Amino acid sequence: MIQEPFAVGKTWIHTIDPRLRVAAAAFYSVATAVSYRFDTLAAAALFGFLLTVASGLDLRKVARRLTVVAGFLLLLWVVLPLTFDGETLVSVASLEMTRPGIVMAAQITLKTITILLVFIVLVTTMPISTLGHTLGRLGVPRKLVFLLLITYRYIFVLEQEYSRIYRAARVRGFVPKTNLHSYRTWAYMVGMLFVRASLRADRVHAAMKCRGFAGKFYSMNRYHPSWRNPLFAFGSGTGVILLILLETTLLRGIA
Repeated sequence: MIQEPFAVGKTWIHTIDPRLRVAAAAFYSVATAVSYRFDTLAAAALFGFLLTVASGLDLRKVARRLTVVAGFLLLLWVVLPLTFDGETLVSVASLEMTRPGIVMAAQITLKTITILLVFIVLVTTMPISTLGHTLGRLGVPRKLVFLLLITYRYIFVLEQEYSRIYRAARVRGFVPKTNLHSYRTWAYMVGMLFVRASLRADRVHAAMKCRGFAGKFYSMNRYHPSWRNPLFAFGSGTGVILLILLETTLLRGIA
């Protein structure tokens, strides 16, 4: 199952209205993604780190989430400096590392870490069901919200169906190999999974109609008005505006 280690908690971030958290994460991520100046990216990364520390989340679990993208970032640091054209900064044997490639790798690294931290703190601190309802309240098309909620609910059912099919094949002596028989068996199992998924979808649709489903999901979670909401909105909005100002020429003249 999909793990949600930060979804349940009693920290102050869990009491903020989910709409504000999703909107803040979206605007801050866009402002960070379109920035290229290192002072802007450093400020964004600092804000993301401070927000993570202030959120009260387990920093060890957050660090483990960051290691997910470590391999991708390492690959960028290997490829980009060697393939970008421009001024050669370091030359080892026949390999030349260019300054534009190193700059690009550093920018992508800062952006990735910052955006991931912001989403961990603001978005993963709510269950998927709450996220779906929040997206619907923010104007996301209803069909996309349904797709998110239904996919999250039944992806585990499909996993169970696949496990049953695979166990049945193993009981019958199937041993995966790199031969035509194995490929044909895998194709049969995938096809049977789609057939069972279609039959399950028909049963789920009929069950929902019998229970009076009228095209809307309801959430049991309620977020009452709090003084933290306007304070959070002001702080996150100020952070986004400062990033925009840092990236533009408005603050260069002041400096």
